[in-house]
Amino acid sequence: DTDVIRRYIISGSRRFSNYWWGTILSFGGFGFLLTGFSSYLGRDVLPLIQSKNILFFPQGLVMSFYGVLALLLGVYVWFTLLWSVGGGFNEFNREAGSVRIFRWGFPGKNRRIDISYPMSDVEGIKVEWKEGVNPRRTLYMRIRGDREIPLTRVGDPTTLEQIEGQAAELAKFLHVSLEMPS
Repeated sequence: DTDVIRRYIISGSRRFSNYWWGTILSFGGFGFLLTGFSSYLGRDVLPLIQSKNILFFPQGLVMSFYGVLALLLGVYVWFTLLWSVGGGFNEFNREAGSVRIFRWGFPGKNRRIDISYPMSDVEGIKVEWKEGVNPRRTLYMRIRGDREIPLTRVGDPTTLEQIEGQAAELAKFLHVSLEMPS
């Protein structure tokens, strides 16, 4: 095996579902806000929004509230995508004898999460899965001192075969044990 460095990219928040929800929340919130505003004015601001049968109090006011709420949530989702929160990589470097976990966080003093461990501290790779309505399949790296560092992103929809394959490949590369649930 001539491979000395393995790097696994973690996409974080940049996945299709977040782009979908950012778009839905933004357009939906804008539509609700315009409908509420139109009911306040008593005339349609845009021709495609019919608000003649909507009284401002209480329906227009509630629609405006929901519109503002959806727009704020949409802005939050778009900023999360822009900042690539949760994105980063896991790097395993045999040459340097180090393991590096890097993730992007929210802006502030903890924007860059960069953790390094000596490869000698890695005791094993652990796979954990829970089936059901909300299945969870997570890959952990066990570090000396009974610490477990998650290597997969939260909510990552991976198949059981994919996570087992990645775990076996990584355990073999690091020359450590592989723990599978029974």
